Amino acid sequence: MKKVRIYEVGPRDGLQNEKQVVPTAVKVELINRLSETGLTHIEATAFVSPKWVPQMADAADVMAQIKHKAGVIYPVLVPNERGMEAALKANATEIAIFTAASESFNQKNINCSITESLERFQPVMKIAKEHNIKVRGYVSCVAGCPYEGDITPDAVANVTQKLIALGCYEISLGDTIGVGTPENITAMLKDVVNVAPVEQIALHCHDTRKRALENIRAGLALGVTVIDSSVGGLGGCPYATGASGNVATESVLEMLHELDIETGVSIEKIRDTAQFIRNHLAHT
Repeated sequence: MKKVRIYEVGPRDGLQNEKQVVPTAVKVELINRLSETGLTHIEATAFVSPKWVPQMADAADVMAQIKHKAGVIYPVLVPNERGMEAALKANATEIAIFTAASESFNQKNINCSITESLERFQPVMKIAKEHNIKVRGYVSCVAGCPYEGDITPDAVANVTQKLIALGCYEISLGDTIGVGTPENITAMLKDVVNVAPVEQIALHCHDTRKRALENIRAGLALGVTVIDSSVGGLGGCPYATGASGNVATESVLEMLHELDIETGVSIEKIRDTAQFIRNHLAHT
C-alpha cells in the first residue's frame, strides 16, 4: 500500500477568496476541527497586506487562538520579509512562499517579475534558516495562465529548480486556473522531476473543469506523494477570475481510498468539517 500526505489549504487558500469576512472564531474552529482528522499539515493563514487580502487581516489572532495539536504543523503564507517577521512573532514553525511560472501572472499577483520575486525571498529564507523554520514553495500557473495561455513545462521546471536552490524543502505545483489535463500535467511533471526529486514535489489542483482527480492520478503515477486539497472544495485564486474551487479534500480521500492508498485522515471527520464551514459560509 502506498501512502500519500494530504496538505490541507482550506483555512488559507480556501477562505482567502470569500467575499464575506469570516469571523476569527469560525476560522479557529475550522482549524481545530481539521486538527482532529488525522491531517499533519494545515495551512492556517497568511501574513499578507490586509489591503490586498482583507480576509487574512486576523492572521496573528488565528495563530494565537488555535489549539496547536502535537504532530500537526500549521504553515503560514508569507509574501516578503515583513510578512516573515510577523510570522515569527506568531511562533510559526513553517512558512510558504509563492511565485509563478508566468511573468504576467506574477505581475498581477505580487507586482513583480519572477526574478524579482525570488530576490525578495532571499531575506525571508535567511531569517527562516536562522530560526530553523521550514519553507515550502508554491509555483502558480503550472498548466496555464489567464493572461499568457499555455505554460511550457520547462518554465515550471526552471522556477522549481530555483526555489529548491533557495532552500525550499518542498515545491507545490499549482494548476491555478484549472486547465490541466492528465497529458499536460504528466508532461510538466516529467520536466520537473529532472531538476528536483519527486519526493519534494506536491500537486495543487483546481477543479474548475472537473479534472482535478484525473490530474492527481497522473501525478500519483509519476511518484508524487503529496497532494494539496481544500476541505469542502473551498477557495481559489483571487487573481484568476473564474478559477475558484480547489479540489475537495473529501473527494481526494475517496479516490485514494478506492486506490488502496493510505492517508491516515478520517474521511468522516473531513466531511463533518466541510459541512461545518459550508454552514457558516451559506454554501451548498
